[in-house]
Amino acid sequence: MPAKYLVHTSPAANRFEPITKSGIIAWEEGCLKCAVCVKKRCVYKVYEKRGLNPRQMIDSIDNLCMNCLRCVQGCPRELIHKSISPEYAAMGDDYWSPDIISKIWYQAQTGKIPVSGAGYPGPFSGPGFDSMWTDMSEIVRPTRDGIHGREYISTAVDLGGTEGALCFGEDGLVSGPEIRLLDIPLPILLRMPVSRKISPNIISGWAVAAKRLGTFLAVGAEEMVAAPESCRPFLMPILDGEVACPEGVRVVESTFSAEKDANSFKSGNDARFVCLRLPMNTGIEERVLAAARAGFSIIHIEASPNGSFLDDPGKTMKDGIRAVHLGLVEAGIRDSVTIIVSGGIAMAEHVPKSLICGADAVFVDLALLVALECRLCGRCDMDLPCPVEMDKAPPPWVAKRVVNLIGAWHNQLLEIMGAMGIRDARRMRGEAGRAMFFEELDKSTFQDLGRREEGCEIE
Repeated sequence: MPAKYLVHTSPAANRFEPITKSGIIAWEEGCLKCAVCVKKRCVYKVYEKRGLNPRQMIDSIDNLCMNCLRCVQGCPRELIHKSISPEYAAMGDDYWSPDIISKIWYQAQTGKIPVSGAGYPGPFSGPGFDSMWTDMSEIVRPTRDGIHGREYISTAVDLGGTEGALCFGEDGLVSGPEIRLLDIPLPILLRMPVSRKISPNIISGWAVAAKRLGTFLAVGAEEMVAAPESCRPFLMPILDGEVACPEGVRVVESTFSAEKDANSFKSGNDARFVCLRLPMNTGIEERVLAAARAGFSIIHIEASPNGSFLDDPGKTMKDGIRAVHLGLVEAGIRDSVTIIVSGGIAMAEHVPKSLICGADAVFVDLALLVALECRLCGRCDMDLPCPVEMDKAPPPWVAKRVVNLIGAWHNQLLEIMGAMGIRDARRMRGEAGRAMFFEELDKSTFQDLGRREEGCEIE
């Protein structure tokens, strides 16, 4: 049994004051000048430490307040209030919500799993992954002494394909094509976000993080020069067309036409593994099947940043992954190809849910920017100054924040696998029987309601 894989995290302090969900509003007009003001009774002394951050124009009390609401309830004239911060509500969009962004900040800062003492505040149903629940049938008996205890849980996955059967020659030895696999210790790969201006410092930090995690960073061939030379084996250069593979890399990604044979691409490149990128559009299952039959053993399916089809926002990547997986299963070639999905991977739960739907691994892209305190304000796309000056972030800090984020996601993956009674991440692929889908439950429960058979009486 291989050594147990652990992600070693360490706190990485924020470079800027984070935007909090709520803030203190204290009105002075109407104050009774009480002898003992509720502000002086604050057990956390936040009013005494209060100040204005001139660089960000943020009131420091918003980050210091522990939300005990003692001052709000104790003021006799009700002059102190807690309200939702408009800057917080303006972050992100409907998919990348402020709550998701703030959780990513916390995980990147601490490397810990965010826990809400008030219970789960999110939706119990919705589009995409929100309409999917994992089966926690083993929750009554998880691992004996925690996720890092004596019971071994493997999160390793293989990149590449295997043959459906072994062939033996007359000498009794295995014959046929060589089985080539590339294993990584967790089903998460890093990827440079599309259409975002990324500084060399950030790319260097991401490359170092990929090396520490033992995974790969997909980056443009031109941008990869910013990565340290020691990290080159952990880079996946993105090549447009038939471009020669850079030296020292083990796998490349290309948009090479799936209708052509994979060997014609490999003949001009030194990389042992080629990952074909396909957009998640209508009919993606047929394109993936054609690419697999053409010899591509690693296929990357790219969805939109909001987790939907690129040509139809009404279709979610969850359904696309299931269609691709089932199409390969019906064709009898599922084990001959590795499916990696990207787009909309915003939370730790999206990793196991993608695997259950049929993916082998996921690419994390936009969440890498959020880990660096990005607010997804879009100012970089408009050539406006970044409010958190990400281009000045030092590479060691970037690497530490990414390792913390992936470490927290890895721990949550172990929690789910332990609760499901699954000890190998490769067994999660396509294990749809260990999940519940709202659409299927809703159909089986209510599809017969309202039907009336001939001869029956309605009371």
